[in-house]
This record gives sequence, C-alpha cells and structure tokens, in this order.
Amino acid sequence: MIVMGIDLSGPSNPKDTVISIFEKVNGSLRFRQLISGATDEVIISQIKREIENDSVFVGIDSPLSYQDGGGDRKADKSLRAYIKSLGMNTSSVMSPTMNRMAYLTLRGIALTRSIDSLNTDRPIKVVEVHPGAVMGSRIPKELLPHLLNYKRSEDSQNQIFHFLQSTDLNELPNEAGSSTHAIDACAAALGAWHWGDPYLEPNWCEKAVPPHHPFDFCC
Repeated sequence: MIVMGIDLSGPSNPKDTVISIFEKVNGSLRFRQLISGATDEVIISQIKREIENDSVFVGIDSPLSYQDGGGDRKADKSLRAYIKSLGMNTSSVMSPTMNRMAYLTLRGIALTRSIDSLNTDRPIKVVEVHPGAVMGSRIPKELLPHLLNYKRSEDSQNQIFHFLQSTDLNELPNEAGSSTHAIDACAAALGAWHWGDPYLEPNWCEKAVPPHHPFDFCC
C-alpha cells in the first residue's frame, strides 16, 4: 500500500505544491519521498510510477468538486461544524467557488479527472482531505494553540512537525518540517491512510455523492 499526500496549490503557483509519499510497513507508514514544486505532470508521472508496484491511495488538500449554484457543499458545512467542536478556526474551510479558492478547485477537478483516466492494473483511490482537521482531531489538547498558529510562527511549525513525528508516520526527515506545505502534505497522507486502510477509519468522513461530488472527503 502506497499513500501519497498532496498539498495542492493553484495552477499558477505549482512551486507551493508538495507531494509526500509513504509505504505501509508493519502497521505504520514509512516515509519514502517528498517532492516540492510539483506540476500536474509530475503528480501523474509519480502516481504511474508507484502504481506499477502496489495500490495507491491519494489524499488531496483541495476541493475536488463544487456546489451547483455556488456556496458551500454539504461536506463543507459538516466539516466546519466538526472542527469547531475541536476548538479550531472554521475559516480554513472555504467554499470551493470563493474567489481565492476557485482556481484551486479548478486544478483539483482537472487533476482528478487525469487520475481517473489512467489505465492501470491496480486500483488508485482518491480522497479529498483537510490536513488541519487531520491534525486537529488527533493532536493533544495542549498543542492545539500551536496548530492554530503554525502557519504564522516558526516555533509552532516546529511543534506541529514534532507532533507528526510522534504519530505512525515513521522516519520523517527534517525536510518534512521545513515548510507548512510539507507538513500539510504529510498530514494529508495520514488522513488518506486512515481513510483507505481497512483496519483503520477516519475521524470524520463525508461520503461521495456522485456524479457532482465523486470523492469522499475526510480527516
């Protein structure tokens, strides 16, 4: 089982897109690789490379659908309520068609369409992930203030990286904590693993409602 976590950026700044790659070994995820500045072509090429040897589960931090008519999807409202119960800020859950989100949503939909078109012998499973909620639903309460501030404070960023090292993400190198994009990519992999592994389960999940919302959304 290969698990990839992708912190996706908008199509005009792929330099901020980071892929984390893990392999399930003895009940945990062993770090394999981190790829920064990933274009869609790089992401697809990496998936094709990994699928040659094992099934691949991909967690993407990006809206992978939008609500007909605009505004929130049912999943957005549900997640917002869930993270509020954890003491997190709800502003991190934005409607896919908001001005600052629309191009990211466009890239997420286009990327997953490319993934779906791949002809492979092994399954590729895709899930939409909210990395902040992945961490917020697992983090000790005393570290929650650092989670709320890790994108603005270097000390909080370091604290959150050390927290990820304490989870079942094994052998995380220092480069995985070098940026918030790398941290989010690793957290996306953690969420995708709990979603896709038959022996685990996500802490929150909104099931797909095809055809308009074709992917589960989890943390």
